[in-house]
Amino acid sequence: MSNRTESYLVGLVGDGVMPSLTPPMHEREGDVQGLRYLYRPIDLVELGLPGESVGELLRSARNLGFNGLNITHPCKQLVLQHLDEVTPDAVRLGAVNTVVIDDGRFIGHNTDFSGFAAALSSGLPGAQLDRVVQLGAGGAGSAVAYALLTAGVRHLDLVDMDAARSAARAAELAGFFPDSTVAARTTAELPQLMPLADGLVHCTPVGMAAHPGVPLDLELLESRHWVADIVYRPIDTELVRGARAKGCKVLDGGRMAVGQAADAFRIFTGLEPDPDRMRSHFLELVAAEGVAA
Repeated sequence: MSNRTESYLVGLVGDGVMPSLTPPMHEREGDVQGLRYLYRPIDLVELGLPGESVGELLRSARNLGFNGLNITHPCKQLVLQHLDEVTPDAVRLGAVNTVVIDDGRFIGHNTDFSGFAAALSSGLPGAQLDRVVQLGAGGAGSAVAYALLTAGVRHLDLVDMDAARSAARAAELAGFFPDSTVAARTTAELPQLMPLADGLVHCTPVGMAAHPGVPLDLELLESRHWVADIVYRPIDTELVRGARAKGCKVLDGGRMAVGQAADAFRIFTGLEPDPDRMRSHFLELVAAEGVAA
């Protein structure tokens, strides 16, 4: 039986997900591929539910015939105890953002890491990956760091305001990637680190509409650096604009957003999405938001 004759019902569980661009991205790709594809946001804030309700929501989704759910903050760790199977990468990351419901079983994946890996290879082909500085070692930062090391980064400097968090993350990643060096660093060390680095990856909230600004002194950037941001609201953050002005090759945050959505679409349907088409639609959605604002 062909997948194309089926219908798909999927959802997104998390706090404040009503404005998410993931549902329209998935639905448009489904439309283009001739699928009946419906993607519903399941907003815990709107429903007055805690993150701990994710297991109950999973079981309800299964009973209602959902094909799967994307999972976001604050449920990416909480969902683990409710799954029947978890991919090895998601186990290592201790976080799941995509759950497939297959014959009543819950199978967990992490497309944050794979989405960034795809974004890096498509958006910055041939980028030097010997030494990279990463700002932010939280949940998204963990997935990005894992993707960088998987892609072949030899030396990763992890910078976080929380020294204990960056130290714990660095030690954990070093265990997974013994052939690479992962070091916990502080923001005070950036003037020494950046001249040694090939690229910079930004994984903190700085630059979001609610947190304007830049995460480091732009004077530290050189034209030879590549710069990747995972913030995509706005798509052209101050960091992205500043790096472009310096002549750096730049990866905007929309690349990761599209990468993780494309991977989730593939996992849910078994069909191959068109990431370039999905990015075009994503940029349309972001532009429309800017007009609305």
